[in-house]
Amino acid sequence: MTDEDLKIFADDILDFLNGHEASCVKLRVQIEKLFGAKKVSWSAAKIKWTEEEGFRGKYERSEDFDNLDFKAMLKNLQEHNGTMWQSGYFYWVFTNGTTVGRKKKEKKGAP
Repeated sequence: MTDEDLKIFADDILDFLNGHEASCVKLRVQIEKLFGAKKVSWSAAKIKWTEEEGFRGKYERSEDFDNLDFKAMLKNLQEHNGTMWQSGYFYWVFTNGTTVGRKKKEKKGAP
């Protein structure tokens, strides 16, 4: 397998995952319509974010653990298995369990 073959394979997997992610988002929206959305108890504007560059482009990262809004956000993320959408941003918890990343969703279909 050449490097080019590996890149094509990785791109195909990412396309599959993006499609799967879009389906999950649509299902969550429908569930929220049926059962109501949970009230958000934290504000991302009150959390300190730093810009970073990762494998999939630019994103923001926070480890503002002394902040009550950060703690509420982290708890909310844990309730959603470590990932969620909020106000046009995709949020995720890093494997260390105390760092959160977020990225503005620019594609059509983000909640």
